[in-house]
Parts: sequence; structure tokens; C-alpha cells
Amino acid sequence: MKVIVLGAGIVGISTAWYLTEEGHDVTVIDRQPDAALETSFANGAQISVSFCEPWANAGAPLKVMKWLLRDDSPLLFRPRLDPYQWRWGVKFLLQCSDAAFARNVQQLVALGAYSHESLKGLVDKTGIEYNRLERGILHFFSSAKDFEAGAAGAELMRQHGVDRRVLSREDVLKVEPSLSAFGPNIHGGTYTPSDESGDAKVFTQKLAEKCRERGVKFMYEHDILGFDLAGGEIAGVHVGCQRTGARSTVRGHQFVAAMGSFTAPLLRPIGVDLDIYPAKGYSATLRLKKPEAASVVSLLDDTRKIAISRLGDHIRIAGTAEMAGYDTGLDGATAKVRCAALVKRYEELFPGVADLSEPNYWAGLRPSTPTNIPYIGRSKLANLWLNAGHGTLGWTHGAGSGRALAELMSGKRPQLNFGFCGPELPQRRPQVALAPSAR
Repeated sequence: MKVIVLGAGIVGISTAWYLTEEGHDVTVIDRQPDAALETSFANGAQISVSFCEPWANAGAPLKVMKWLLRDDSPLLFRPRLDPYQWRWGVKFLLQCSDAAFARNVQQLVALGAYSHESLKGLVDKTGIEYNRLERGILHFFSSAKDFEAGAAGAELMRQHGVDRRVLSREDVLKVEPSLSAFGPNIHGGTYTPSDESGDAKVFTQKLAEKCRERGVKFMYEHDILGFDLAGGEIAGVHVGCQRTGARSTVRGHQFVAAMGSFTAPLLRPIGVDLDIYPAKGYSATLRLKKPEAASVVSLLDDTRKIAISRLGDHIRIAGTAEMAGYDTGLDGATAKVRCAALVKRYEELFPGVADLSEPNYWAGLRPSTPTNIPYIGRSKLANLWLNAGHGTLGWTHGAGSGRALAELMSGKRPQLNFGFCGPELPQRRPQVALAPSAR
């Protein structure tokens, strides 16, 4: 079977890899000159099965209102004349209940555990190295109230089989001694030793090379212009070569849409309407002046809602979410404030450890659904499959999402009992009910 994968991020490349495992002929199309040059490029670097809590919860609406006018707020909603943004916002608010939160957590944790198992198997098979650190993730709190809420969250995770431990201040500093300078400000934390971190871009690009060695064809620097439909199916995808300007139609038997935030606008003209909206996230990557004094355990700072991960002799600080359309620029006033806040916070936590003179800033669009649960499965078009909407968890869920979709496309049932989107698929009582079929 000839399969055309649209998108060369962590999700698209993982899908291509597992499709080759199933024996299919695969072509990957992407507008960038290499894999992982958009949302997978410089994310928070965490494989965070235990911290995959959805944004929508009972306390979220009040927090969003409080943060509305702050350019450095963790979650910033910039209202636009965009009906898709408002529709997304309304559906997000409908998920802000304790019952919805518990249901969504269960689904995300199950998918995360499945994906982590898939990633480990893939790394064992390929030997890919990507600054991987299997040191867990430590979440620390700077107020007693936030620590109490974090302890309650840890209990919820334990109910879903996640070993998320509640730690005192002293125990936090034992797990990560490099926090000692900030220690008096820490009230406690939670820690999951089974989580890990690593460079998603490096991993994805190396996996793309492994795919190429297996015969996967790559059409980089090709814009996706539209689709050729016939009989309720996709007959081909229209592309334009950026270097030559030539246009052509790439034909196949099955097609996979894995283009992150751009999946939704690309598919709307052919009647596939997805609740995916971009959440602009920022990161700063700094060279370490004192590597011996930097953290090695991947961190979550609850106060600023940022992730901090060690990548060799560099440190990655990432976080915040800005619901403001498809802009990825770094020159605007808001972007400058948010980037500067990342570096400022790192210096507060680890004074003098990193070189602040040349921060490498980046912004990317996280493809977010109101539930944080991605679309994985068949669309309303018989030969169009979806693998998009992973939000902040594309790195965490990438391997498992690719594996699950490849197995579905091959007529198999993934080992995890999903309720996938797609009317043609038989439904079983799901442990993970992914986003509903796009209609």
C-alpha cells in the first residue's frame, strides 16, 4: 500500500517509521528543508507521562481571566475576529469541570504510557542518541497553596497507575541538589522517576534518516496546495516545489494528515473540520557556563509554568501558551516579554550557571484541542487518516501515536484499547477515547 504522510514533525516521522514496519511504501511531504523544523524543533524536551494534565480544569477560567492583560502570563488568550478561535474557547470552557478533567487525564495517561513503551522499543531497535536523560521529572512549588494542589494532582495520577511521589522541600533538594540556591523559596514538590527528557529535534531527524534507509521517500521544500478528490476519497495531493516553482500531484492509496496546527485549515476545504487551534509556545536555549552546577533532572516550575531540561552542555527553558493565531514571530512586544521572562526566571533559579549573553529563542505552534486529546484515526474520507492535535504532548505521545495509527491502517488493533475516531472502525469500550470523528 502506498501511503502519503503530510508533515515531518515527530508525529509524522513516527507514523512513517511504523508504516514501514508494516511493510508499506511511504512518502513524506513537508514544506521545510528537513524534519522537525517547526513545532518539534525546540520544545520543552520532556517525555512527561506523569504530567500530561489537560489545561481545562475547574480553576482554569478564573486563571485565564486573571492573566488576560499580562504579557508574561503562563496562558494568554488574545481575542481575535476568528470564529475558530471562539469555537475552540467555548469548547475549552465546557471541559473545565472536575468530571471532564478526570476523564481527560485518564485518556492522556493511558496514551502516554503506551507511547513511552513504544519510544523505548524504538530506541532499543535503532540505537538513536538524542541527549536522553532517564532521570525523571521533578515539579516544584513556591507556595503552600500550590503545593497542596500539586499533592492532590499526584494522588489523582497514582489512581491511574503513575508513580508520582509527593516530596518535602528537603526531598526536592535531594532529588535535584542544584536547586539549593532557590531552596528557601520551595515549599515542596512531586516527582516521577519513570519520566525522562531528550532532544525531540535530534531524535526526529535521526529517525527520518532511519526511514530513508528503509526506502521512505522525502519531498522536502514542497508546499501542500490542496487535494484531488474522487468518489469521496483523496486521489492525490497537489504540491508546489519551492525551489523550482513546479506543481505536481502526488498520488497514493492512503493519506495521513500530521501537520500539527496547520492540519485544521488545510483540511477544512475538503469538509474535514477539526477542533485544533494553535497555542504559541516559547523556549530559550542557553549555553551552560557551569555545567557542573546545572540541573540534570528535568524540572517543572509551577509558579511560571515552565519546563527546564538539560541537553548536554545546554539548558532548555520552555513554556507559556498564547492563543493568538498562527504567528510564530519573536519581534513583537509580547514575544520579547515572554522570551525575556524565561531567561530571567532561569537566572533566579540558577544564578550564574548559564550564559545569558546569547540566548537562542524560539516560538512554535502547539496544535491544541479543547481536551488536549489528539485526533488519531480515520476521517470522514475513507482514505484520509488523522494524527494531529497533540498540543504540548507531541514529544510524549509521538511514538505511540505513530505506532497506533500505522497498525490501524494495516487492519490491526493496537495493543492499547483505544476508541479511535472513524465511523468504519468497530468500537469497544475504550480506556482511551480519543477525539471524536471529524464530521
